[in-house]
Amino acid sequence: MNGPIQRDALDILHTRLKRGQISRRDFTTGLALLLGTSAIGMRSTPAMAQDKGLVLVNWGGDAGPAYDEAYCKAFLEATGITVKQDGSGPTEGAIAAQIESGKPAWDIVDVDPFSAEALGKKGMMEPIDYAVVDKTKMREGFGWEFSASSYFYSYIIAYDATKFKDNPPKSMADFFDVEKFPGKRSLYKWGAGMWEAALLADGVAPDELYPLDLKRAHDKIAAFKDNVVAYWGGGSESQSILLNGEASMALIWSTRAKLIEQDSGGDIAFIWDQGLIAPGALGVLKGNPGGKEAAMQFIASAQDPEKQLVMFRMLGQGPANPAADAMLPPEEARYNPVDPANFALQIPLDMPWYEENYGAALDEYLKIISA
Repeated sequence: MNGPIQRDALDILHTRLKRGQISRRDFTTGLALLLGTSAIGMRSTPAMAQDKGLVLVNWGGDAGPAYDEAYCKAFLEATGITVKQDGSGPTEGAIAAQIESGKPAWDIVDVDPFSAEALGKKGMMEPIDYAVVDKTKMREGFGWEFSASSYFYSYIIAYDATKFKDNPPKSMADFFDVEKFPGKRSLYKWGAGMWEAALLADGVAPDELYPLDLKRAHDKIAAFKDNVVAYWGGGSESQSILLNGEASMALIWSTRAKLIEQDSGGDIAFIWDQGLIAPGALGVLKGNPGGKEAAMQFIASAQDPEKQLVMFRMLGQGPANPAADAMLPPEEARYNPVDPANFALQIPLDMPWYEENYGAALDEYLKIISA
């Protein structure tokens, strides 16, 4: 899940720069915060840890040198540790290959929590040192053995407000009801959140979702296929499908909510009701070259709520530190997926379920939507 959402965050950052909504300086700061680095250059080839530095591996992006005045420079000054960025993508297979090589070049990875847990149980990830990383600076339930939450996003319903006016959708059941709410729909290409949406629409109570009944979910999705105009794979694609009128509703990433509302002049609206919350996380490779202690210090430094708010304002990512909530005025909080009022309307994705089932579930989902 993190690879696509991180690539989309970079796209959002570039879009806001092109529109003049942020300055070049703010763009550079936001980019560095997104990558969590003092970037020497964003390369598609692995960076090597040198001079006791750290390498943070994420999902890359089109950018030049970036320096993080608000965060990474302070980390360097406080610790003497330089953090370099590698954008080659920390997939489960790539992380495993690093460990199996016997000489890992990576230190910290932007990783799905369920992937970190699976790898950790194979001895490939360091347990998070909660004597250094502060669990009180996390939302309850979002600190795992081998990864620590670093941001949030949601899968939410966006809809054509000009079409539904005073009768907007209020649930996943409404999303799947094309008689009451006519028009085509758009779903996420890679399955996450779509199983939960289908089951909620089929009458499963939120507190009874897990373990997911995949057969029931896939039957619901298969029966709905004729109403789906497109399965989007990136945020800009989901936005275009709604803006050009191809679909009257779509399940989109919450990071796109503000952009799509602004771009449409309010003609496209969104709701948090029955949204599905997904966490991003940071993890540390077992035997990382820069040292476990330095990597844990880096993760702890990323818990600063003010720095997380920069990422929210730039990219729409919800802060992992709940202390950030009170720092947002109401006009901004309405776009925060983990603002208490918004969080209360949603359901978090169950990471243990995804750890055990995501690969097989995705294979079956792809067969259904491509048939």
